[in-house]
Amino acid sequence: MWARFTDDERARMEGLIQAFVFDIRWEAAKNFVLTESMQVLISAQACLLILELDADSYRGVGSIIVHPSTVVLTGPRSTGNGMVSSEPYRIDGQAHYGGPIIVSWDAVSSDARHPIRGHNVVYHEFAHKLDMLDGTIDGTPPLVIGDARTRWIEVCGREYKSIRNGTSGGLLRDYGGTDPGEFFAVATEMFFSRPVELFAQKQDLYEVLADFYRQDPAARFPPPIPPAPNSATSSPASATVSFIRTPPPAPRLSH
Repeated sequence: MWARFTDDERARMEGLIQAFVFDIRWEAAKNFVLTESMQVLISAQACLLILELDADSYRGVGSIIVHPSTVVLTGPRSTGNGMVSSEPYRIDGQAHYGGPIIVSWDAVSSDARHPIRGHNVVYHEFAHKLDMLDGTIDGTPPLVIGDARTRWIEVCGREYKSIRNGTSGGLLRDYGGTDPGEFFAVATEMFFSRPVELFAQKQDLYEVLADFYRQDPAARFPPPIPPAPNSATSSPASATVSFIRTPPPAPRLSH
């Protein structure tokens, strides 16, 4: 991704990352050895979200706690639709209002290596922090105002409902249907990880996210190369290109 930035974007990202690494309080859990390169990777992904936003957009982030792997939590928790569970559950990340962000390094590094999966725990948790700026987690960040807010609620509400009723098409993972806050975080993951597909399949959603983040990440990718014209000797099979991908892993629970 770094190579896809303009010179101006790279310069501003470098400044954001340096300030982020310096200003954030970093904590390593369970005797984990947290290196500077790990801090830089987490910071770079977090700063991408605010590249065109106000510099103090992460004023609600005090510290980042990095665990070596998936965290198992216990205690009562909401599972949606008014249901509560006391079963232990595994998370790769969690954002606390007025508190720290928790991430699993295994998840961070895997997400960075495989953006095509559309999962990114750093994008997800820091999207929650943007959502929390007005004191609520409702999937509508306070930076969205006026007519843009009306359009945001219309488009995101429609896409959220489509996940809930199983008609979304599969690009956005089902976890986005947990509640509007999780929808925004899941949509943010896809916007920055697979922007070309999001634009092609859900242009309205892409556009409201682009208006909010003031970025057009799909434009950073070259347009697809059109197929060569069929020659007189080409067979139908030779003019067909198939892309076979292994199925993504089961969705991880990320709060």
